[in-house]
Amino acid sequence: MMRGVNELGYNLSTCSSAAPQECAHAHRVSLVVRRLSHRRTASDQRRVPGLRGFTLLELMIVISIIMILMAVAVPMYNQSIIQARESVLRSNLSTLRSVISQYTLDKQKAPQSLDDLVTAGYLRQIPVDPMTRQTNWEVVQEDVMLAVDQQDPGITDVHSASNGTASDGSAYSTW
Repeated sequence: MMRGVNELGYNLSTCSSAAPQECAHAHRVSLVVRRLSHRRTASDQRRVPGLRGFTLLELMIVISIIMILMAVAVPMYNQSIIQARESVLRSNLSTLRSVISQYTLDKQKAPQSLDDLVTAGYLRQIPVDPMTRQTNWEVVQEDVMLAVDQQDPGITDVHSASNGTASDGSAYSTW
């Protein structure tokens, strides 16, 4: 038989063998309440009333983790930017070379400058070299005739004006 009164006011001394389930339930509730009240007072003792925040150690750990992640992320971001510029350069060179060839075959003469491609309507504007961020392409003018009926020589190829090195080790100006 249990004796005493718990925190919720249950009289544990009235527990008898006639209602063992009710008595066990009252005892369990009493234990839970006792544990919860003990936890509450233990955590309240560690805190200063009215002050909440992070400790210096917690802040330093979080800042260190952020710095480590940034040390990994920034080089990967820079590499992806370079790869994107190289992809745009390849695309622009391909477009320019295709348009030069079309112009030469249609007009029976090679363009004398890249502006001829714009004035003839083959391009809206001269694309920007993503490495120099300008429209300063190096043009290759040769005396070779690309078309059978071609009358005047002119631009046959175009390259980047950048003197940088690509991620594969080749120079941009050789593409």
